Amino acid sequence: MNNEIKLLITGDFCPVNRVNNLAISGDYITVFNDLLPIIRRSDLSITNLECPLTTTQKRIVKTGPHLKAERSAAKMIADAGFKLVTLANNHILDYGLDGLKSTIQACEEHSIHFVGAGLDYISARAVKYLQIKEYVVAILNFAENEFSTSNDKNPGANPFNPFDNYYDIQEAKKNADLVIVLFHGGHEMFNLPSPRIKKTFRFYADAGADVILSHHTHCYSGYEIYGGVPIFYGLGNFIFDKKSKINSEWNYGYAVEVIFNKVTINYNLIPYEQCNDRAGVSLLTNNIPFEKNIEHLNSIIKDDELLHYEFQQYCVRVKKMYFSYLEPHSISFIRYLQNRAILPSILSKSKRNLYLNLIRCESHRDVIIELLGNLNS
Repeated sequence: MNNEIKLLITGDFCPVNRVNNLAISGDYITVFNDLLPIIRRSDLSITNLECPLTTTQKRIVKTGPHLKAERSAAKMIADAGFKLVTLANNHILDYGLDGLKSTIQACEEHSIHFVGAGLDYISARAVKYLQIKEYVVAILNFAENEFSTSNDKNPGANPFNPFDNYYDIQEAKKNADLVIVLFHGGHEMFNLPSPRIKKTFRFYADAGADVILSHHTHCYSGYEIYGGVPIFYGLGNFIFDKKSKINSEWNYGYAVEVIFNKVTINYNLIPYEQCNDRAGVSLLTNNIPFEKNIEHLNSIIKDDELLHYEFQQYCVRVKKMYFSYLEPHSISFIRYLQNRAILPSILSKSKRNLYLNLIRCESHRDVIIELLGNLNS
């Protein structure tokens, strides 16, 4: 139909390790392989650029890994047919303002639109409006609060803020035919949304979003249709080469093809594997196990009680890790000496930063509340 448009949305794209070498050589065909025709048949193809494109060595102080890739990756993204990248994620500020500026510049040099990050909060928060055929499409991009997120005059990613997010979605609804929300957050290697995230995404739908998609967890999740709004709770990695993760959940995901006209919104799931035996992405040759797993995940998502149970089980699995984060010591004599400035704090700067992030980031906070609540019950 002439009056329909197709959009393709993918998850985390981090062109490091083997993929970095292909980016330097400009070999986008090997990287995107048999997804190239799907990327190029879309009127708008979107990927989440999970790292800055920069040569700077100056890192910010944070917990977790610092990621970056060569600026040549921007050309590879453009050559493949992607027209927009989302930047609201937890790594876009890993190399500070210089890294962010370099990324924006690389995108602009290759005519790639971007959304979700900026040199201050106002620019990071800006909705991206694109005219596609006869339709105006609005794209909003939010990230859970970590070291990357912007506030006031500081650069960074557009933060998860339910109040500002609500008003931005409502404003986009007035000005666009199609409103797409792309969210970066959730619990890593947990293939379901937390109860809080499910409520949050439904809230976005009630605010006026037409399609909602999420990435960050490094494994794919299921989806639901809520009030006519498709909500995809995790696309998984798109291209993210990591030697220690080969042949694991890390290496499987799906893209979503959205087909829109004035009357309907339809969608297709496009499953793939990435960076297993070869650098890059390939369509699955057998979709049956994927389809069965999606059906299983969807059955959990639609049942609030079952979803809460699965989240509790996840919290049990990560209990030791989180408690190791929180346990400095419990010896009263040491506390006595510290209170009298005889003994300095044993909390290093890195430990204080870790505490800050555990409390600030909504997904980390969910786990801590669940675990501490169970201990005190």
